[in-house]
Amino acid sequence: MAGRDEAEGMRARDVGVTLGERRVLGGVDLRIPRAQVTGLLAPSGAGKSTLLRALVRLIEADAGSITLDGEDIRSFDARVLRRRVGFVAQTPAMLPGSVADNLRHGLDDLTDDALTDALHAASLDEAFAEREADELSGGERARVALARALTRGPELLLLDEPTAALDEGAAKRIGETLRSLCDRGLGICVATHDRHFADAWVDRREHLQ
Repeated sequence: MAGRDEAEGMRARDVGVTLGERRVLGGVDLRIPRAQVTGLLAPSGAGKSTLLRALVRLIEADAGSITLDGEDIRSFDARVLRRRVGFVAQTPAMLPGSVADNLRHGLDDLTDDALTDALHAASLDEAFAEREADELSGGERARVALARALTRGPELLLLDEPTAALDEGAAKRIGETLRSLCDRGLGICVATHDRHFADAWVDRREHLQ
Protein backbone atom coordinates (compact mmCIF):
# COMPACT_ATOMS: atom_id res chain seq x y z
CA MET A 1 0.00 0.00 0.00
CA ALA A 2 1.32 3.46 -0.92
CA GLY A 3 2.47 5.66 1.93
CA ARG A 4 0.71 8.93 2.63
CA ASP A 5 3.41 10.98 0.90
CA GLU A 6 2.97 8.86 -2.25
CA ALA A 7 -0.82 8.70 -2.15
CA GLU A 8 -1.47 12.44 -2.35
CA GLY A 9 -0.69 14.36 -5.51
CA MET A 10 1.75 13.48 -8.26
CA ARG A 11 5.20 11.92 -8.02
CA ALA A 12 7.86 11.35 -10.67
CA ARG A 13 10.79 9.08 -9.91
CA ASP A 14 13.91 8.62 -12.02
CA VAL A 15 11.99 9.70 -15.14
CA GLY A 16 13.69 9.66 -18.52
CA VAL A 17 12.50 10.89 -21.92
CA THR A 18 14.08 10.32 -25.32
CA LEU A 19 12.92 12.31 -28.34
CA GLY A 20 14.21 10.92 -31.60
CA GLU A 21 17.79 9.96 -30.89
CA ARG A 22 18.31 12.58 -28.21
CA ARG A 23 18.06 11.92 -24.48
CA VAL A 24 16.14 14.97 -23.24
CA LEU A 25 15.61 13.97 -19.60
CA GLY A 26 17.22 11.38 -17.40
CA GLY A 27 16.90 10.48 -13.72
CA VAL A 28 14.38 13.22 -12.89
CA ASP A 29 12.47 13.27 -9.60
CA LEU A 30 9.54 15.58 -8.82
CA ARG A 31 6.79 15.77 -6.20
CA ILE A 32 3.61 17.87 -6.62
CA PRO A 33 1.47 17.82 -3.45
CA ARG A 34 -2.04 19.20 -3.23
CA ALA A 35 -2.78 22.64 -1.75
CA GLN A 36 0.72 23.95 -2.44
CA VAL A 37 2.44 25.85 -5.23
CA THR A 38 5.51 23.92 -6.33
CA GLY A 39 8.10 25.77 -8.37
CA LEU A 40 9.98 23.67 -10.94
CA LEU A 41 13.10 25.76 -11.40
CA ALA A 42 15.62 25.42 -14.19
CA PRO A 43 17.11 27.59 -16.93
CA SER A 44 15.53 27.73 -20.37
CA GLY A 45 16.22 24.61 -22.42
CA ALA A 46 16.71 22.33 -19.41
CA GLY A 47 13.65 20.17 -20.18
CA LYS A 48 10.93 21.68 -17.97
CA SER A 49 8.35 21.64 -20.78
CA THR A 50 9.24 18.06 -21.67
CA LEU A 51 8.74 16.93 -18.08
CA LEU A 52 5.34 18.63 -17.75
CA ARG A 53 4.17 17.09 -21.01
CA ALA A 54 5.29 13.67 -19.80
CA LEU A 55 3.26 14.15 -16.60
CA VAL A 56 0.04 14.35 -18.67
CA ARG A 57 1.20 11.84 -21.31
CA LEU A 58 1.39 14.29 -24.18
CA ILE A 59 4.73 12.55 -24.61
CA GLU A 60 5.67 9.23 -23.04
CA ALA A 61 8.44 8.77 -20.52
CA ASP A 62 10.62 5.77 -21.40
CA ALA A 63 12.19 5.31 -17.96
CA GLY A 64 11.17 5.66 -14.35
CA SER A 65 7.66 6.02 -12.95
CA ILE A 66 5.01 8.72 -12.66
CA THR A 67 2.13 8.24 -10.21
CA LEU A 68 -1.04 10.12 -9.34
CA ASP A 69 -2.30 9.36 -5.84
CA GLY A 70 0.01 6.36 -5.84
CA GLU A 71 -1.28 4.89 -9.13
CA ASP A 72 0.78 4.69 -12.32
CA ILE A 73 -0.54 7.32 -14.75
CA ARG A 74 -0.46 4.72 -17.54
CA SER A 75 -3.37 2.99 -15.80
CA PHE A 76 -5.63 6.00 -16.53
CA ASP A 77 -7.34 6.78 -19.80
CA ALA A 78 -5.44 9.78 -21.19
CA ARG A 79 -8.58 11.94 -21.27
CA VAL A 80 -9.33 11.13 -17.62
CA LEU A 81 -5.74 11.92 -16.65
CA ARG A 82 -5.87 15.32 -18.40
CA ARG A 83 -9.10 16.20 -16.64
CA ARG A 84 -7.56 15.41 -13.26
CA VAL A 85 -4.25 17.08 -14.11
CA GLY A 86 -4.67 20.29 -16.10
CA PHE A 87 -1.86 21.59 -18.30
CA VAL A 88 -1.34 25.17 -19.50
CA ALA A 89 1.29 25.54 -22.20
CA GLN A 90 3.80 28.37 -22.31
CA THR A 91 2.21 29.88 -25.43
CA PRO A 92 -1.47 28.95 -25.13
CA ALA A 93 -3.31 28.68 -28.42
CA MET A 94 -6.61 30.51 -28.72
CA LEU A 95 -9.28 29.05 -30.98
CA PRO A 96 -11.30 31.30 -33.30
CA GLY A 97 -14.31 32.93 -31.66
CA SER A 98 -15.04 34.33 -28.23
CA VAL A 99 -13.52 33.54 -24.86
CA ALA A 100 -16.69 31.58 -24.07
CA ASP A 101 -16.20 29.52 -27.24
CA ASN A 102 -12.69 28.69 -26.10
CA LEU A 103 -13.84 27.64 -22.64
CA ARG A 104 -16.67 25.50 -24.01
CA HIS A 105 -14.49 23.72 -26.58
CA GLY A 106 -14.80 19.96 -26.05
CA LEU A 107 -17.26 20.40 -23.17
CA ASP A 108 -20.81 20.16 -24.47
CA ASP A 109 -22.19 20.05 -20.92
CA LEU A 110 -20.44 23.15 -19.53
CA THR A 111 -23.07 25.28 -17.80
CA ASP A 112 -23.10 29.08 -17.77
CA ASP A 113 -22.47 29.00 -14.02
CA ALA A 114 -19.46 26.71 -14.41
CA LEU A 115 -18.06 28.93 -17.17
CA THR A 116 -18.47 32.01 -14.97
CA ASP A 117 -16.87 30.22 -12.01
CA ALA A 118 -13.84 29.33 -14.15
CA LEU A 119 -13.48 32.94 -15.29
CA HIS A 120 -13.73 34.22 -11.72
CA ALA A 121 -11.18 31.64 -10.53
CA ALA A 122 -8.79 32.98 -13.19
CA SER A 123 -9.44 36.55 -12.00
CA LEU A 124 -11.62 37.49 -14.98
CA ASP A 125 -15.14 38.90 -14.80
CA GLU A 126 -18.05 37.24 -16.54
CA ALA A 127 -18.30 39.99 -19.19
CA PHE A 128 -14.90 38.77 -20.41
CA ALA A 129 -16.67 35.74 -21.90
CA GLU A 130 -17.83 37.84 -24.87
CA ARG A 131 -14.36 39.14 -25.78
CA GLU A 132 -12.86 37.91 -29.04
CA ALA A 133 -10.00 35.56 -28.25
CA ASP A 134 -7.76 36.85 -31.04
CA GLU A 135 -7.87 40.37 -29.54
CA LEU A 136 -6.46 39.40 -26.13
CA SER A 137 -3.14 40.54 -24.72
CA GLY A 138 -0.51 38.03 -23.63
CA GLY A 139 -1.54 38.27 -19.98
CA GLU A 140 -5.22 37.90 -20.86
CA ARG A 141 -4.49 34.83 -22.99
CA ALA A 142 -2.59 33.28 -20.08
CA ARG A 143 -5.56 33.76 -17.76
CA VAL A 144 -8.06 32.48 -20.35
CA ALA A 145 -5.91 29.38 -20.82
CA LEU A 146 -5.95 28.95 -17.04
CA ALA A 147 -9.75 29.33 -16.97
CA ARG A 148 -10.03 26.78 -19.79
CA ALA A 149 -8.02 24.28 -17.76
CA LEU A 150 -10.19 24.96 -14.71
CA THR A 151 -13.42 24.12 -16.57
CA ARG A 152 -12.28 20.49 -16.42
CA GLY A 153 -12.27 20.55 -12.61
CA PRO A 154 -8.64 19.46 -12.19
CA GLU A 155 -7.10 18.32 -8.93
CA LEU A 156 -3.61 19.40 -10.01
CA LEU A 157 -2.54 22.10 -12.42
CA LEU A 158 0.72 22.31 -14.38
CA LEU A 159 1.81 25.62 -15.87
CA ASP A 160 4.73 26.03 -18.26
CA GLU A 161 6.43 29.44 -17.87
CA PRO A 162 3.11 31.26 -17.25
CA THR A 163 4.81 34.64 -16.85
CA ALA A 164 7.05 34.46 -19.91
CA ALA A 165 6.95 37.77 -21.82
CA LEU A 166 4.49 39.30 -19.31
CA ASP A 167 5.07 42.61 -17.62
CA GLU A 168 5.41 42.83 -13.84
CA GLY A 169 1.76 43.70 -13.28
CA ALA A 170 0.45 40.82 -15.38
CA ALA A 171 2.86 38.39 -13.69
CA LYS A 172 1.66 39.55 -10.28
CA ARG A 173 -1.98 38.91 -11.28
CA ILE A 174 -1.04 35.38 -12.37
CA GLY A 175 0.71 34.82 -9.03
CA GLU A 176 -2.28 36.09 -7.06
CA THR A 177 -4.58 33.82 -9.07
CA LEU A 178 -2.41 30.77 -8.41
CA ARG A 179 -2.30 31.55 -4.70
CA SER A 180 -6.10 31.81 -4.58
CA LEU A 181 -6.46 28.45 -6.36
CA CYS A 182 -3.93 26.83 -4.04
CA ASP A 183 -5.82 28.11 -1.01
CA ARG A 184 -8.87 26.25 -2.36
CA GLY A 185 -6.90 22.97 -2.29
CA LEU A 186 -5.59 22.77 -5.86
CA GLY A 187 -2.07 21.43 -6.25
CA ILE A 188 -0.05 23.60 -8.64
CA CYS A 189 3.30 23.14 -10.35
CA VAL A 190 4.82 26.18 -12.06
CA ALA A 191 7.77 25.55 -14.35
CA THR A 192 9.78 28.76 -14.45
CA HIS A 193 13.23 30.27 -14.72
CA ASP A 194 11.92 33.49 -13.14
CA ARG A 195 13.37 33.38 -9.63
CA HIS A 196 11.68 36.65 -8.65
CA PHE A 197 8.28 35.10 -9.39
CA ALA A 198 9.27 31.97 -7.48
CA ASP A 199 10.42 34.03 -4.49
CA ALA A 200 7.06 35.78 -4.37
CA TRP A 201 4.60 32.96 -5.01
CA VAL A 202 5.84 29.39 -4.59
CA ASP A 203 5.66 27.33 -1.38
CA ARG A 204 8.29 24.78 -2.25
CA ARG A 205 10.95 24.34 -4.92
CA GLU A 206 12.08 21.48 -7.07
CA HIS A 207 15.16 21.89 -9.23
CA LEU A 208 15.64 20.27 -12.62
CA GLN A 209 19.34 19.58 -13.05
